[in-house]
Amino acid sequence: MKKSSKISSIFIALAILAWQPATSLAAGAASQWQSHAAIRDTAQSFLQAFASSQHQGNRSEVKLGKLDSRLHVKSCESALEAFMSPGGRTSGNTTVGVRCPDVGGWSIYVAARIDIYGPVLVARQPLARGSTIQEADLEPVERNLSNLPYGYYTDSQSIAGQLAKRTITAATVITPQMLQAPKLVKRGQRVTLIVETGPLKIRSTGKAMSDGKSGDLVSVKSDSSLRVVDGIVVSPGVIKVTL
Repeated sequence: MKKSSKISSIFIALAILAWQPATSLAAGAASQWQSHAAIRDTAQSFLQAFASSQHQGNRSEVKLGKLDSRLHVKSCESALEAFMSPGGRTSGNTTVGVRCPDVGGWSIYVAARIDIYGPVLVARQPLARGSTIQEADLEPVERNLSNLPYGYYTDSQSIAGQLAKRTITAATVITPQMLQAPKLVKRGQRVTLIVETGPLKIRSTGKAMSDGKSGDLVSVKSDSSLRVVDGIVVSPGVIKVTL
Protein backbone atom coordinates (compact mmCIF):
# COMPACT_ATOMS: atom_id res chain seq x y z
CA MET A 1 0.00 0.00 0.00
CA LYS A 2 1.26 3.42 -0.86
CA LYS A 3 2.14 5.88 1.88
CA SER A 4 -0.57 8.35 0.76
CA SER A 5 -3.24 5.62 1.04
CA LYS A 6 -2.14 4.77 4.56
CA ILE A 7 -2.35 8.42 5.61
CA SER A 8 -5.89 8.71 4.13
CA SER A 9 -7.04 5.60 5.97
CA ILE A 10 -5.68 6.88 9.28
CA PHE A 11 -7.38 10.25 8.76
CA ILE A 12 -10.79 8.62 8.03
CA ALA A 13 -10.50 6.38 11.10
CA LEU A 14 -9.73 9.37 13.32
CA ALA A 15 -12.67 11.28 11.85
CA ILE A 16 -15.06 8.40 12.62
CA LEU A 17 -13.80 8.16 16.19
CA ALA A 18 -14.24 11.91 16.65
CA TRP A 19 -17.77 11.89 15.15
CA GLN A 20 -19.19 8.97 17.13
CA PRO A 21 -18.95 10.57 20.61
CA ALA A 22 -20.40 13.81 19.25
CA THR A 23 -23.45 12.10 17.79
CA SER A 24 -23.98 10.07 20.95
CA LEU A 25 -23.82 13.28 22.98
CA ALA A 26 -26.35 14.95 20.68
CA ALA A 27 -28.72 11.98 20.93
CA GLY A 28 -28.37 11.99 24.71
CA ALA A 29 -29.13 15.71 24.88
CA ALA A 30 -32.23 15.26 22.69
CA SER A 31 -33.57 12.52 24.96
CA GLN A 32 -33.44 14.92 27.90
CA TRP A 33 -36.31 16.95 26.43
CA GLN A 34 -39.98 15.98 26.43
CA SER A 35 -41.38 15.08 23.03
CA HIS A 36 -43.74 17.71 21.63
CA ALA A 37 -45.77 14.91 20.05
CA ALA A 38 -46.38 13.33 23.47
CA ILE A 39 -47.52 16.69 24.89
CA ARG A 40 -49.94 17.23 22.02
CA ASP A 41 -51.31 13.68 22.17
CA THR A 42 -52.00 14.04 25.90
CA ALA A 43 -53.78 17.37 25.39
CA GLN A 44 -55.77 16.08 22.39
CA SER A 45 -57.02 12.94 24.15
CA PHE A 46 -58.00 14.85 27.28
CA LEU A 47 -59.89 17.61 25.44
CA GLN A 48 -61.73 15.13 23.22
CA ALA A 49 -62.98 13.19 26.27
CA PHE A 50 -63.77 16.44 28.09
CA ALA A 51 -65.79 17.83 25.17
CA SER A 52 -67.74 14.58 24.81
CA SER A 53 -68.68 14.59 28.50
CA GLN A 54 -69.65 18.27 28.53
CA HIS A 55 -71.71 18.17 25.35
CA GLN A 56 -73.32 14.75 25.32
CA GLY A 57 -75.36 13.99 22.24
CA ASN A 58 -73.50 16.52 20.08
CA ARG A 59 -70.55 16.02 17.79
CA SER A 60 -67.29 17.66 18.86
CA GLU A 61 -64.02 18.53 17.13
CA VAL A 62 -60.80 19.48 18.92
CA LYS A 63 -57.94 21.34 17.27
CA LEU A 64 -54.67 22.15 19.02
CA GLY A 65 -52.44 25.13 18.36
CA LYS A 66 -48.77 24.65 17.52
CA LEU A 67 -46.14 24.42 20.22
CA ASP A 68 -43.23 26.83 19.98
CA SER A 69 -40.33 24.93 18.42
CA ARG A 70 -38.04 26.61 20.96
CA LEU A 71 -39.96 25.07 23.87
CA HIS A 72 -37.80 22.58 25.82
CA VAL A 73 -38.99 20.92 29.02
CA LYS A 74 -37.34 18.05 30.84
CA SER A 75 -38.42 14.58 29.73
CA CYS A 76 -40.99 13.23 32.20
CA GLU A 77 -40.48 9.80 33.74
CA SER A 78 -44.14 9.58 34.80
CA ALA A 79 -47.14 9.63 32.47
CA LEU A 80 -48.12 13.13 31.41
CA GLU A 81 -51.35 14.58 32.84
CA ALA A 82 -53.73 17.06 31.22
CA PHE A 83 -56.18 19.44 32.90
CA MET A 84 -58.45 22.35 32.05
CA SER A 85 -56.71 25.65 32.69
CA PRO A 86 -58.33 28.10 35.14
CA GLY A 87 -61.03 29.98 33.27
CA GLY A 88 -60.77 27.69 30.26
CA ARG A 89 -63.86 27.66 28.06
CA THR A 90 -65.75 24.45 27.30
CA SER A 91 -66.22 25.46 23.66
CA GLY A 92 -64.63 27.84 21.21
CA ASN A 93 -61.09 29.11 21.80
CA THR A 94 -59.61 27.79 25.03
CA THR A 95 -56.41 26.46 26.60
CA VAL A 96 -55.53 23.09 28.11
CA GLY A 97 -52.78 22.41 30.62
CA VAL A 98 -50.27 19.54 30.44
CA ARG A 99 -48.05 18.74 33.41
CA CYS A 100 -45.32 16.37 34.44
CA PRO A 101 -46.10 14.93 37.91
CA ASP A 102 -42.44 14.11 38.64
CA VAL A 103 -40.77 15.81 41.60
CA GLY A 104 -39.61 19.13 40.23
CA GLY A 105 -41.92 18.63 37.25
CA TRP A 106 -43.40 21.27 34.99
CA SER A 107 -46.69 22.57 33.61
CA ILE A 108 -47.35 24.19 30.24
CA TYR A 109 -50.50 25.44 28.47
CA VAL A 110 -51.51 24.63 24.94
CA ALA A 111 -53.89 26.77 22.88
CA ALA A 112 -56.86 24.84 21.52
CA ARG A 113 -60.28 25.17 19.97
CA ILE A 114 -63.34 23.04 20.76
CA ASP A 115 -66.10 23.10 18.14
CA ILE A 116 -69.44 21.59 19.12
CA TYR A 117 -71.94 20.64 16.41
CA GLY A 118 -75.61 20.06 17.14
CA PRO A 119 -79.12 20.57 15.74
CA VAL A 120 -80.61 24.07 15.93
CA LEU A 121 -83.79 25.51 14.46
CA VAL A 122 -83.58 27.60 11.29
CA ALA A 123 -86.24 29.28 9.19
CA ARG A 124 -87.51 26.84 6.58
CA GLN A 125 -88.68 29.80 4.46
CA PRO A 126 -88.55 33.62 4.64
CA LEU A 127 -90.56 35.02 7.55
CA ALA A 128 -92.03 38.51 7.36
CA ARG A 129 -91.74 40.99 10.18
CA GLY A 130 -94.69 40.68 12.55
CA SER A 131 -95.69 37.23 11.34
CA THR A 132 -96.64 34.52 13.81
CA ILE A 133 -94.13 31.68 13.88
CA GLN A 134 -95.57 28.24 13.19
CA GLU A 135 -93.82 24.90 13.76
CA ALA A 136 -94.04 24.27 10.02
CA ASP A 137 -91.87 27.39 9.48
CA LEU A 138 -88.94 25.74 11.26
CA GLU A 139 -86.54 22.88 10.61
CA PRO A 140 -83.55 21.45 12.54
CA VAL A 141 -80.12 21.78 10.93
CA GLU A 142 -76.69 20.93 12.32
CA ARG A 143 -74.60 24.01 13.09
CA ASN A 144 -71.41 24.84 14.96
CA LEU A 145 -72.80 25.83 18.36
CA SER A 146 -69.52 27.55 19.25
CA ASN A 147 -70.30 30.16 16.59
CA LEU A 148 -73.74 31.02 18.00
CA PRO A 149 -73.03 33.44 20.87
CA TYR A 150 -76.49 35.01 20.69
CA GLY A 151 -78.31 31.78 21.46
CA TYR A 152 -80.46 29.35 19.51
CA TYR A 153 -83.48 27.08 19.87
CA THR A 154 -83.82 23.31 19.65
CA ASP A 155 -87.52 22.93 20.55
CA SER A 156 -90.02 24.25 18.01
CA GLN A 157 -92.82 24.33 20.59
CA SER A 158 -90.96 27.02 22.53
CA ILE A 159 -91.04 29.26 19.45
CA ALA A 160 -94.46 28.54 17.96
CA GLY A 161 -96.87 31.40 18.50
CA GLN A 162 -94.21 34.09 18.90
CA LEU A 163 -93.84 37.00 16.49
CA ALA A 164 -90.94 37.83 14.21
CA LYS A 165 -89.45 41.19 15.27
CA ARG A 166 -87.85 41.60 11.85
CA THR A 167 -87.74 39.87 8.48
CA ILE A 168 -85.97 36.53 8.78
CA THR A 169 -84.42 35.02 5.66
CA ALA A 170 -84.54 31.30 4.89
CA ALA A 171 -81.90 29.09 6.58
CA THR A 172 -81.24 31.72 9.27
CA VAL A 173 -80.65 30.36 12.76
CA ILE A 174 -83.49 31.59 15.01
CA THR A 175 -82.22 33.53 18.06
CA PRO A 176 -84.14 35.03 21.00
CA GLN A 177 -83.39 38.54 19.72
CA MET A 178 -85.46 37.87 16.59
CA LEU A 179 -88.68 37.03 18.43
CA GLN A 180 -91.19 38.67 20.71
CA ALA A 181 -94.19 37.35 22.56
CA PRO A 182 -97.60 38.34 21.14
CA LYS A 183 -99.79 40.82 22.98
CA LEU A 184 -102.55 38.97 24.78
CA VAL A 185 -104.22 42.14 26.02
CA LYS A 186 -104.58 45.48 24.26
CA ARG A 187 -105.27 48.88 25.76
CA GLY A 188 -109.02 49.59 25.94
CA GLN A 189 -109.90 45.92 25.51
CA ARG A 190 -112.66 44.36 27.60
CA VAL A 191 -110.99 41.71 29.74
CA THR A 192 -111.88 39.08 32.30
CA LEU A 193 -110.57 39.66 35.82
CA ILE A 194 -109.85 36.70 38.06
CA VAL A 195 -109.57 38.05 41.59
CA GLU A 196 -108.09 35.71 44.19
CA THR A 197 -108.36 36.34 47.93
CA GLY A 198 -107.09 33.38 49.87
CA PRO A 199 -109.16 30.34 48.83
CA LEU A 200 -111.79 32.53 47.15
CA LYS A 201 -111.75 33.14 43.41
CA ILE A 202 -114.05 35.76 41.92
CA ARG A 203 -114.57 36.55 38.24
CA SER A 204 -115.47 39.99 37.00
CA THR A 205 -114.87 42.21 34.02
CA GLY A 206 -112.95 45.39 33.33
CA LYS A 207 -111.08 47.49 30.78
CA ALA A 208 -107.34 47.14 30.20
CA MET A 209 -105.41 50.40 30.63
CA SER A 210 -102.37 49.20 28.65
CA ASP A 211 -101.08 46.48 26.33
CA GLY A 212 -99.64 43.32 27.84
CA LYS A 213 -97.89 40.07 26.93
CA SER A 214 -98.03 36.87 28.94
CA GLY A 215 -96.62 37.56 32.41
CA ASP A 216 -96.81 41.37 32.08
CA LEU A 217 -98.21 43.48 34.89
CA VAL A 218 -101.03 45.68 33.57
CA SER A 219 -103.61 48.04 35.09
CA VAL A 220 -107.32 47.30 34.72
CA LYS A 221 -110.34 49.42 35.59
CA SER A 222 -112.91 47.16 37.25
CA ASP A 223 -116.47 47.46 35.94
CA SER A 224 -117.99 46.65 39.33
CA SER A 225 -115.95 48.89 41.65
CA LEU A 226 -114.60 51.38 39.08
CA ARG A 227 -111.27 51.01 40.85
CA VAL A 228 -108.00 50.57 38.96
CA VAL A 229 -106.17 47.41 39.99
CA ASP A 230 -102.98 45.76 38.79
CA GLY A 231 -102.90 42.19 37.54
CA ILE A 232 -100.83 39.66 35.61
CA VAL A 233 -101.73 38.68 32.05
CA VAL A 234 -102.24 34.91 32.07
CA SER A 235 -103.94 34.24 28.73
CA PRO A 236 -105.65 36.15 25.90
CA GLY A 237 -108.05 38.64 27.50
CA VAL A 238 -107.58 37.22 31.01
CA ILE A 239 -105.87 39.02 33.91
CA LYS A 240 -105.24 37.57 37.35
CA VAL A 241 -105.39 39.86 40.39
CA THR A 242 -104.24 38.72 43.83
CA LEU A 243 -105.49 40.72 46.81
